[in-house]
Amino acid sequence: MLEEASLENGWVESALRSEFRGLGLRYTIVSSQTGRSPRELKNRLRHLSDRVHGEHVVNQRREPVASAYRVFFRQIGIDPDDHKPPGEAVMLERLRAGRFRSRDLLEDALTVAVVETGVAVRALDADRFDGALGLRIAQQGEHLTGDRLDLPEGAIVLADERQPVGLVFGETGSAALVVRETRRIALCVVRVPGIPDISTEEALWTAAGILTSGQRQDKDARSGK
Repeated sequence: MLEEASLENGWVESALRSEFRGLGLRYTIVSSQTGRSPRELKNRLRHLSDRVHGEHVVNQRREPVASAYRVFFRQIGIDPDDHKPPGEAVMLERLRAGRFRSRDLLEDALTVAVVETGVAVRALDADRFDGALGLRIAQQGEHLTGDRLDLPEGAIVLADERQPVGLVFGETGSAALVVRETRRIALCVVRVPGIPDISTEEALWTAAGILTSGQRQDKDARSGK
């Protein structure tokens, strides 16, 4: 488990703070890399799959965290019925696929975090952004790091102190993506109004704990322990 002091508060542009009271960003940096998921994590995904059924998914949008995402999506011009909030999207994929499919250590950690808490965690390569992370409004002619497609003016972006690294609930710039060579991973949660701090922290702790444990198990397996 991570200590609370290791969770950082991101900055939020004043215009966004005024318009969306309670909007925030929290993140932590974990010395880890992605790779194969250990057996224990795959078993955890199977257990979560058994707990999710159609009625649970239908009723999920009425739960406080899911409802907060839906309200925020509408406020920023996203129809939550067309572009599902993160928790709903992963649950619907579970119904479609029949289970939560194991992909790799990082993707599985993010899946477990959102299923268990309802809060979406996103990952960035911590060595590919400059300074502290925060939330702001995109300016004309800006694009995500590593990409050339201009962002919609007025879009809310996750940014470092130099440029946007991702849309608030959308794509991440190609230069900030976690890849096999990544050795430090930034785990981020956009805290929308109405989501309790404890839920945000639990999501980050869950994902970070899985990454740290998975990395340690992989090293032990390689060394024959």
